[in-house]
Amino acid sequence: SAAGVWGGLVQAGGSLRLFCAASGRAFRSYDMGWFRQAPGKEREFVAVISRSGDTTYYAGSVKDRFTISRDNAKNTVYLQMDSLKFDDTAVYYCVVSEGSITPSYIHGTHYWGKGTQVTVSS
Repeated sequence: SAAGVWGGLVQAGGSLRLFCAASGRAFRSYDMGWFRQAPGKEREFVAVISRSGDTTYYAGSVKDRFTISRDNAKNTVYLQMDSLKFDDTAVYYCVVSEGSITPSYIHGTHYWGKGTQVTVSS
């Protein structure tokens, strides 16, 4: 399972760091990712990190502004969000998956964390 996410309110141009602490012994066997859902929109892919942490992939809208990382010793994945924009306002969700996470599909058994609201004021 996945839980423990911080969000908040920040001005445009500011930064926030989300974290997601997962339970279970096989954390290092899971791909981890972040998705977000803005009001009136469908949930969309943000970023993914491989089991080892060596490979990451980002949505074009956040590339070069967001950084996903993980600490397998702490069973935690992070999302550092810099240069935030008003359009980044959304509920952010972490996901852990036994299979691969792609922008359009999550393979295998997967678990969603509780969403956290990120609000960027213009």
